[in-house]
Order: sequence, then C-alpha cells, then structure tokens
Amino acid sequence: MRQIFPAGNRLGPADPLGAAGPITPTAAGVDDLIDALGEVYAYPQGRWVRANMIASVDGAIMVDGRTGGLSGPADRLVFAVLRSLADVIVVGAETARAERYRQAQPGELWQQLRAGRPQAPPIAVLTRRLDLDLTSRLFADVGLARTIVITTGQAPRQRLQAAERVADVVVAGAAEAGAATAINVLEQRGYHRILVEGGPTLLGEFAAAELVDELCLTISPVLEGGYTAARVTRGPDVTAGDGPAKLAGLRLASVLEDDGFLLTRYVRA
Repeated sequence: MRQIFPAGNRLGPADPLGAAGPITPTAAGVDDLIDALGEVYAYPQGRWVRANMIASVDGAIMVDGRTGGLSGPADRLVFAVLRSLADVIVVGAETARAERYRQAQPGELWQQLRAGRPQAPPIAVLTRRLDLDLTSRLFADVGLARTIVITTGQAPRQRLQAAERVADVVVAGAAEAGAATAINVLEQRGYHRILVEGGPTLLGEFAAAELVDELCLTISPVLEGGYTAARVTRGPDVTAGDGPAKLAGLRLASVLEDDGFLLTRYVRA
C-alpha cells in the first residue's frame, strides 16, 4: 500500500496486503501499518461526520445487492481502521437488512486505535417504523456494545416494547428520524467521531443537510456494467429555489493505492 496524494512513501512493509488471507495483529510489520493508517484517518477535534462508501470505476455501489463483490483486502483493512477510530457507526435500516449487519466485533478492530474507549463502537440504526429483525445478529450479543435504534412515533407500540428489550431505543420525532436529529441524539450521548456507512439514501440525507464533513470513497478496479446500481448518494434534490443545484464542495485530502484500488478521502471545502 502506498500513499500517492499527498506524495508519500509506502505505509508499511513491502506488499503488506499481498499475502493470502486477512491482515492480522501477528502479521509482520502490521503495527506500523495500522499506526500509519491511524494517522491518515485521525479525527479532528470536535464533532466530525465521516462517511465511508465503495464504488466501481463506473459508479456502481453494489453487486447483486451487496457491496462485498466490490471490496478487496485494502478496502477491508481501511474499513476496519475506520470502525476502530469511530465512536459510533450509523447505518440506515435498508442497508442493515441488505448487508445483514451485526454488532461491531472487538476482535475485528484494531485495539491500539481505541485506547481509553470501549473495545467496539455501537451501531446506530435509523428506522422510521422499526422494521428490523430484532432476533438478528445486530441485537444478539449482550456482551457487545448495545445497538442504538433511532426511530419515530410511527413505530408500532409493540415493536417499540420488543426493541427496548434488546437495544437502546430513541423515539426522535413524530414522523421523521432525519440526519440532523440523529446527529443530535448521538452528540447528546457523547459520540463525536461519527462514521456513516450508508446506504445511499441515508448518505443523501446527510449530504442534503450539509452534515458530511468527510467522505472516504474506495474506487474498486472493476466495471459493474449494469443499469440499476445505485449511486453513492441518493436523496432529496438539493436545489436552491429555482436556481442552480446547491452542490456540496469537497477537497481531496489523501489517496492511497493498493493493487488497483484507490482509497480516497475528501473533506468539505
């Protein structure tokens, strides 16, 4: 893995991601690599909302309904680093269902990046009507960080009562649990390093509300070639009256490269 912007050297031992299997804490030189990645992706002071997404070269964000077909060792490593650095991981209900989300696992995180904090961050799910499988792995292990469910008054009472037995439930509004509401809920709980993992509808809401401080976008070296795959964001039109579209300007902060994958990081201009 090498940093190509800003111009830099390799981030770790020669071809650290080329070995068979995942990078593990016992791999040669891995501590130096993780420390270097921790510096690249370090959160600034104060509240910071970071989004992490992956897309093919031609813009698809999933293959056969899931993102796994686009990923590779470098992307999975950075995915784990970003989770390790976060206080909380935010996801929409649709993505939680499609990607079969589970609670963050301490053994899959880099504990040297979590010094002084719990071993794993909680998952926070936004859902209008609480249409989640409450028996899934997202709620299964009482020994892990308890999942936070941010929902609305539209959720049926029986569903709320069932959810409260396996999660921390917040009824955040009568009809909508939008991006700004979710951020307020999480900040009140002391979570300032916020990682949004999607999906595109949720990220579109964050973008429309001007709440995305940073986008980490992996470009996968494949052509998906389909016509139905979603974009990185899919949300309400961000227009200013009848004038031109109101665009969220970004500035390129860093680019890492490994085996054709480009791991880009953009911050709000």
